[in-house]
This record gives sequence, C-alpha cells and structure tokens, in this order.
Amino acid sequence: MPWGRPSGWLGQGAPTMAPMKPLAELDALFLQLETPQMPMHVGALNVYELPAGQRGPWAKLLKQHIRERLPALAPFRRRLWWMPLNLANPVWVDAEPDLDWHVCVHQVAADAGMAGLEDLVAQLHPQLLDRARPLWRFHVIEGFDSGLAGRRWVAVYSQLHHAAVDGQAAVALAQVLLDVSLTPRPFEARASKRPHRYRLGVAEMLRTALLLEARQVAGGLRELPATLGTLASALKQMLSARSAVSNLTLAPNTPFNRTVGEARSFAVATVPLQELKALGKRHGATLNDMVMVLCSGALRRYLMAHGALPKKSLVAGVPISLREAGDTRAHNQVSMSLVSLGTHLADVRRRLLHVLAAAQAMKSSMGSVKSILPTDVPSIGVPWLVQAAAALYGGAKLADRLPQVSNLVISNVPGPPVPLYLAGARMLCNYPTSIVVHGVGLNITVESYAAQLDFGLMADRQALPDARELAAALMAEMDELRALNARLAGLGAASSPPSSGGGTPEADAPPG
Repeated sequence: MPWGRPSGWLGQGAPTMAPMKPLAELDALFLQLETPQMPMHVGALNVYELPAGQRGPWAKLLKQHIRERLPALAPFRRRLWWMPLNLANPVWVDAEPDLDWHVCVHQVAADAGMAGLEDLVAQLHPQLLDRARPLWRFHVIEGFDSGLAGRRWVAVYSQLHHAAVDGQAAVALAQVLLDVSLTPRPFEARASKRPHRYRLGVAEMLRTALLLEARQVAGGLRELPATLGTLASALKQMLSARSAVSNLTLAPNTPFNRTVGEARSFAVATVPLQELKALGKRHGATLNDMVMVLCSGALRRYLMAHGALPKKSLVAGVPISLREAGDTRAHNQVSMSLVSLGTHLADVRRRLLHVLAAAQAMKSSMGSVKSILPTDVPSIGVPWLVQAAAALYGGAKLADRLPQVSNLVISNVPGPPVPLYLAGARMLCNYPTSIVVHGVGLNITVESYAAQLDFGLMADRQALPDARELAAALMAEMDELRALNARLAGLGAASSPPSSGGGTPEADAPPG
C-alpha cells in the first residue's frame, strides 16, 4: 500500500546497503506531512507529437528509453528505508524499479481534448506514490485526437515525490531524459561505484542514526556565531529599509484558504514568453514580476466574479531556491518568501507597480539571510512530532479557523529554451503540477519552455471547483496588459519602475 505503516518499520530484515545518510529534514518533511488529503508529489503534464511513421506502442519505447538512462537517474533507482520505530528520518537505499509499474498506460476518448487531459490529471494527482518503491511514476495517456491530419499525439503525466526532488532537481532529471533532436543521443552513463556494503540490524541502525544526529548538532554549534551575526545584520537591514509595500502581514480570508480534501481541480494556460518579457520591459519588470502581475489580475477577476474579493491585498507564498550554481543534487534546497499581490487595486498599472515594489521588498529582506536558511537539522523524534501536528491540523480543520500567512503559492521554474524530445517524440507543452496543503488550496506553478510560458493550476476542488475559470482569467489579464502597453505607447508615455525608496503606488487608486 502507498500509505500506512512502511516496510522495515522495526528494522527486521534490514537491507544490505551503503553507509547511511538520512534524508535532509526539508526532504523528510514532505514525507511527514503527507496524508491522503495532501499528496506531496510534483510533476508535469506534457503533450508529445509522435514521429511520422512511428508504429507500435510508444509506451514500450519510453520504457526502453528510461531503462538505458537509469544509471544517470539516481532518484529513479532508490527507495526509502525507515529507521526503527520511525525515530529519525529514513534513508535512501538502492532499488531496481519495475518499469512495468512505474510506466503505466491510460486510454481516453478521441474527442477528450485538453479538457479531458486536465480532468484525468485531476483524478490521478491525489493518488499517493507507493513508498515501498522508488517514488516516481509516469502515466502515458493515449487515444485522444490531435485534430490535425496525419499528426498523432500522446501525453505523459509525471509524478515525482517532493522528498526526492525540488523544481531545479526535476529540471536536472529532465536534462538526462530529454534530447534536443528527434534521434535520441547515445547514452553510456554508468552508475557511480558503490561503496562497501554491509547488513545493518536494529542496534546498528540506531547507533548510526544517533551518531549522525550528534554530528549535525556539532556542526550547527560551530556555525552558530556566524549565523547569529548574519541574522542580526539582516534584522537591522529589514527594520531600516523603507518600502511602499510590506509583505509582512497576515493574508485575508478567501475561498482558497480552507482545509483541503482528496479531490483536485486542474487547468493549464500558455502565454508567449518573449511577449510577456517585452510587456514587462517598459515597466522595468522581470519575468518573475510579470508572472505575479498576471496571477494578481486573474485572481482579482475570479474573486470579483464570485463576490469574494477581499478589501485587503492577497499574499502569495513564493518558493526561492537556495541552490548554488552548478549544484545538481536531487534533494530539496528551497525556502519560502511572501509577496503582496495588490489584488485590491482596480487599475492594472497600479497593481503592476504594487507587485514591483513588493517583489523588491522581498528581495531586500531575503537576500542577506538566504545563505543561512537551513535545509537540514537534527531529526531525532521529529517524524513523530510533525506527523502528529499534521494529523491534528487537518483533522481538527484548524485551517478553516486560523489566519494564514499566504493565500496561494506561485512558483516560477526556469525551463529549457529549445524544443525537446522524449524517446523520439517532440514535446509540445510542459504544464507543471504541484502541491496544495491545508490552508492554501491553490498552487500556480509556471515553467518556461522554448518560446512559451506554461502555467499549471492545481487546486483543492472545494476551494476552486473549476480551475479552467481561473485559467481563462489569466488569458484575459494578458489581454489587459497588452492593452495597457498599447495605451502607453499611444500616449508616448514611458512608464518607469518605482524608485527604491518608493512612493505609495496605490495612494490615489479607486477602491478595489
């Protein structure tokens, strides 16, 4: 079973394995928080065009393709092994994936279209991954008609547990799996040489766990003086900084902020990448800023249509990568920041200026502490505590009564700038799928691909019954930004970004 008491619970029959290295606490947290209501896997919905003349089941070609590249796909070749009594974080051990299970096939109606794919992903996403196996699965979706004569499409919905990869690590896996041409490149990667292997019993596992915990504590104590100095400097900078917009506020209540259930709603949207960059350039806005602006306007439209727009601005939780350049390790290196979205502002330009000021305030506050944010801490006893807290929070529906620090999550992951191929099929789109949790029932994840920017909207079905309505609002907001730049160009007005000291961009805005 994918959920419940894991194998090896008491350490009996412990596998022959290399010296133990427990999951980092941030990785393990995604396991400890996972429940049937909160699956903790990420992935994507990709549509591929099959090569002309391709015969036979493409899923069979995909399995062979993965098999050839497994030596370079470490997260695909390992599974969890649990510490005795779940006392500390589990460890990864080598495992041979059963590709007939990890690559499964679904059939849909010929007229299913994108809406049919969205609905199938919404049904598949709540299914938990089997913890006795490597924590990944590819769902190949066949049968739907491309609508174009002579062109055959197939889709893949991927599931990768967040305990094994973060967004950047998933991109690194894609670089191994995908090719830049129709013909797959020769691949001769070999798995790294395995260290001496031995069998561990319960006593040995406990001793090793305690030794590793002691080393983590000692390392933390050595770094404590430098960490405290950095924190003091960062706090002084935050208190002295002046910004027109503050992100340090509780989020207003919205339909998205509730205890989540087991049903999901999913939708996708695509905007032209270079056009969105060009629209932002006039205002001194980055691509990240423009993603926030698009989401802000779409959320305002949706909530207004449902009579649920708060007078106070919505706040987005925005993941930030702690990964150093060139670091391709699979484990999570990410933290979370907050950005005010300006949804209370009716005027699109004032919302844009609000988001720019909020993003700059976030960068100023996070920049100095980013290097000391922990991704690993001692874990003795933590699994029990976190699982108990998660069960209490969800079971008592505390998210329905307690205030939240964010209304939704918005994540932008840089993707490949060129078209890519998988097992000879050309990728047409790359829509991310991500996580919703109690209290934050909407996640908008964005990834660039070639000349486009692909949005994946994952939501709790009770919080957002039809995610396609919000996706349509995103496209309407893109038209609004086009209209804004057309007006500015017609007036010959050069819009400038807010100054670092900033006035108040919403000072004369009409009430939202």
